Amino acid sequence: MVFSLSGYPRCAGSCTDGSEDGAPAMEDMVAARGCGGATSSGPAAGCEGETQPTTPSPTGTRQRDLNRGALPPDRTQAILEATKQLAALLKAGGHPFALAGSVAAYAHGAAVSLQHDADFCVLREDADAVAVTLREAGIDVHAPAEDWLVKARCGGVEIDLIFDLSHLPVDRELLDRAETLPVDSVRMPVLTPTDLLGSLVAAFSEHHCDFAAVLPIARTLRERVDWDRLRLEHRDAPMPAAFFFLLERLDVIESQEACR
Repeated sequence: MVFSLSGYPRCAGSCTDGSEDGAPAMEDMVAARGCGGATSSGPAAGCEGETQPTTPSPTGTRQRDLNRGALPPDRTQAILEATKQLAALLKAGGHPFALAGSVAAYAHGAAVSLQHDADFCVLREDADAVAVTLREAGIDVHAPAEDWLVKARCGGVEIDLIFDLSHLPVDRELLDRAETLPVDSVRMPVLTPTDLLGSLVAAFSEHHCDFAAVLPIARTLRERVDWDRLRLEHRDAPMPAAFFFLLERLDVIESQEACR
């Protein structure tokens, strides 16, 4: 066996300490583990010509994540915190709004995974005033290429302020129908189950048709949704019709024939 000057075994051979029984020394095993793995105190011993990275500081990693605008590990709580802050600002500014999307489904009790953003419905004519309110609170607001929403960023969370919901203008009638529900202890207007499901199925297209994401929401809210109204509103759209057929086959809702 060949040893380095430090007394540690080289990577080319078996990693033992040279004792009579040939048993590897624990500290040498840790230092030479994987023949190239780094230790908390420096590079691995016995790996000639290699400089191994040290373990990054958790504090430094978190700071880099914050600088990049990354969400903290608990994304659900981060999105809920941003939702509460935005809702409080909109209420204080006197802007009519309603929570939409996955966070609205969460408010209604659906078991959804909050991973991306929070959606708010606002009036188109109120969009500029909403942007001013948010900017005054130090929240970044910008207008994307799409002409049906304004985007904001709060605490690393993307916020969509929507005034055309699935190709239908947000109007006062929609906002007046909203139900006031607690969202992680803060009460705010939330789209009704029927309006929420309607907005989700209306977004289905040949390029975006994720039934799996909407199915659990439909299961949870099925007793509170006006399915006849949704069928009527989307009678000429093949993707929503296919989703309704799937719900019938899964016994989530009654078939149209059974209702006649």
